[in-house]
Amino acid sequence: MQEALYYRKLDDNKIQCELCPWNCILSIDQSGNCKVRSNKNGTLITEVYNKVAALGSDPIEKKPLYHFYPGSAILSIGEVGCNLHCNFCQNHRISQCEAKQFSGFHNITSKRIIKEALKTWNNIGIAYTYNEPFTFYEFMLETAEKAASAGLKNVVVSNGYINQQPLLKLLPFIDAFNIDLKAFSDDFYQTYTKGKLNAVLKSLETIAQSQTHLEITNLVIPGLNDDLAEFEKMVKWIAEKLGAETPLHLSRYYPQFKMNIEQTPLETLNSLYKIAKKHLQHVYLGNVSDTERSSTYCPGCGAVLIERNRYKTELNNLSAEGTCKTCGSQANIKL
Repeated sequence: MQEALYYRKLDDNKIQCELCPWNCILSIDQSGNCKVRSNKNGTLITEVYNKVAALGSDPIEKKPLYHFYPGSAILSIGEVGCNLHCNFCQNHRISQCEAKQFSGFHNITSKRIIKEALKTWNNIGIAYTYNEPFTFYEFMLETAEKAASAGLKNVVVSNGYINQQPLLKLLPFIDAFNIDLKAFSDDFYQTYTKGKLNAVLKSLETIAQSQTHLEITNLVIPGLNDDLAEFEKMVKWIAEKLGAETPLHLSRYYPQFKMNIEQTPLETLNSLYKIAKKHLQHVYLGNVSDTERSSTYCPGCGAVLIERNRYKTELNNLSAEGTCKTCGSQANIKL
């Protein structure tokens, strides 16, 4: 156990966590919505410090990040817990688990993680992923600071549900985010995730205004967040507030956890793809085998810059500076 950051003490040994928009008020021995931060005798404790629930090397495209060192690998770590409660969660076995009940932790220090990252083949850094990384904020921040000092890249795959102060403190050490924008409806967020949309939008704007690379994933669930008009509002917002060069990944939903809706029809994904391409330069389909809609094209002349077949990546017609060799256009690709 380790004392957590971002909380204040209240009367009667109660405390208020100020890490995420829940701002949980906790009595003695009570845990927050994330299931991993708790009140121990008037002190906020993180129960996921110096340990991981999952660790492994992944293709960077699996995060998914398509415009950040394509073709490289990244050492991925995750814990248990999440501050949203999506009943369609793809990783519910760890994200919706309490730290006290989980028996599969592997004790490890930040120093050891960095050592593993440095010796892993073709590895560019560390990805904080699998569950919601902001729930292990202290361990992530410590590891990211040390990794940056060692010349490694830091990547966060997140729901974006965090308060501004901790986000701003973390940002200087993070090189790339993939944020899951689950819908463009507050009703959807409150009903299916128990969170609020505006907090996620604020995080996205803050990241976009920084020097940190940003990509977005939208898991398309039939009948819940696939309305064409609402979707077009979302992609217009992304183009206006975050930039038309922001990559968007449309991910195919499959039944998971508490949700039994049938998988997303390919026709729906194709329709949303066409809408998104009217407003955004880089749109991709995920959880499907589709080389055409997984590849990267020059926004200027349409040349194929990166061809992808699942996680196999081939760089074509792309300069070392991330520009198109044919017309010189920028494609928002970090190499």
